[in-house]
Amino acid sequence: MANTTKIATHESKAVTLTFITVALTYLVLFLGLPLFAVFYQALSKGWGLYWAALQEPDAWSAIKLTFIAAAIAVPANLVFGIAAAWAIAKFEFKGKSLLITLIDLPFAVSPVVSGLVYVLLFGAQGWFGPWLQAHDIKLIFAVPGIVLATIFVTFPFIARELIPLMQSQGKEEEEAAVSLGASGWQTFRRVTLPNIKWGLLYGVILCNARAMGEFGAVSVVSGHIRGMTNTMPLHVEILYNEYNFVAAFAVASLLALLAVVTLMVKSLVEWQASGEILHHGA
Repeated sequence: MANTTKIATHESKAVTLTFITVALTYLVLFLGLPLFAVFYQALSKGWGLYWAALQEPDAWSAIKLTFIAAAIAVPANLVFGIAAAWAIAKFEFKGKSLLITLIDLPFAVSPVVSGLVYVLLFGAQGWFGPWLQAHDIKLIFAVPGIVLATIFVTFPFIARELIPLMQSQGKEEEEAAVSLGASGWQTFRRVTLPNIKWGLLYGVILCNARAMGEFGAVSVVSGHIRGMTNTMPLHVEILYNEYNFVAAFAVASLLALLAVVTLMVKSLVEWQASGEILHHGA
């Protein structure tokens, strides 16, 4: 019996080591090496050209537009995500399953298709195009269209983080607060929000990361106007197609750096959340 236990334990360690090795190999090949290649290529001609590529007017415009789109899309999706999650988790109403399905729609539809839908609706030849032109409102090939496309492709992230969390918590605490005379806002601020704060922050981080890195939908509605409607991913594509590799990889390295920072913040949030759960459990 002792020998059998020893062999089983030995085999378990071997299997564990194999899975760890496979996982680390994939991480190195598909994450580590590409990241290293991006930064290596960006700095291959020295820091001078690297900084010059980032300070170039078109690059600076792309950087600012990326942050502007994210700064508008994330708060908009924050409001929608909280409202949708609260409605789905705390109430029963007709069309609830349809709402859940619609929330998942951007996950199922190609971003390029969603961009084409906006062109069909708001483009010069679209359904509302003549009316928009008559009122001197420009959405497609302009910043508003980029913001709308970014909101569309990112709006499931916060809601999808909050819905299962709020469903697992139930409605007892909110009902108790209401029975004690708390208003809807007081109930949300003092009961609901503290219970969902880590999931909410986690969803905001993922939403922001997707907003800054979105390419497909933004590419369709932007028109690729340099210095005006290009975000960082679009600017990278243009520079690469022009064989300006140093500048392309310089901007790409900034996107990669933002992704790494996002992952670090995400890990910190997860660590804080797990620590709080263990503290309350103790």
